[in-house]
Amino acid sequence: MSEAGRNKQRTIAARKTAQLRSAARRLAQGSGGVVLIGMTDATRLPDPLAALDALPRGEALIWRSYGERPNAATMQHVARVARAKGCLLLLAGEPGPTRRLGVDGLHLPERFLKRPYKESYGIVTAAAHSEAAVHEAARAGANAILISPVFPTASHPGAPALGILKFAVLARLARSLGMAPYALGGIATADDVKRLTGTGAAGIAGIGFLQA
Repeated sequence: MSEAGRNKQRTIAARKTAQLRSAARRLAQGSGGVVLIGMTDATRLPDPLAALDALPRGEALIWRSYGERPNAATMQHVARVARAKGCLLLLAGEPGPTRRLGVDGLHLPERFLKRPYKESYGIVTAAAHSEAAVHEAARAGANAILISPVFPTASHPGAPALGILKFAVLARLARSLGMAPYALGGIATADDVKRLTGTGAAGIAGIGFLQA
């Protein structure tokens, strides 16, 4: 593809993301906080810098590097880029000395919710696919929770989706336990976001909206 073609593709993607963000802000009822949480993916979007480039200012990125933890220099560089853009950077997986390297916090996969995490880890988000996991995330000290999959998703083809009603139940439970609930899974357009109106979602999370 030519450079002009790539620029056109980026412009279209940026417009789509802006529409999604506007819809997510309406969903969050003007809370003023983060409404979009982007995520890297080993197959679909492995580069955190590319993900940050596509993410609007002031939002958050979960850097999922499960195979091998990035070295300190790489982590510091990505953290500087995120900070310059006013974005939060969370590292997924087991906690480590990330705060001193500029990372804002930690994202916990569901399998890591069996123990509490200290405030020294910064912002803590967690993944949850069930009511039991929402309770475990609260006990682990999560500030926010990514509930999934709300709709059928490209990341897990064929996996059963929660649907809007079940998501709303889990979102209300999360709020009652002091966590901000984010919808994850199959949310690619502003119309998808509108379907979540009234569920109590604080915003949305995903990979697809960062891809051109």
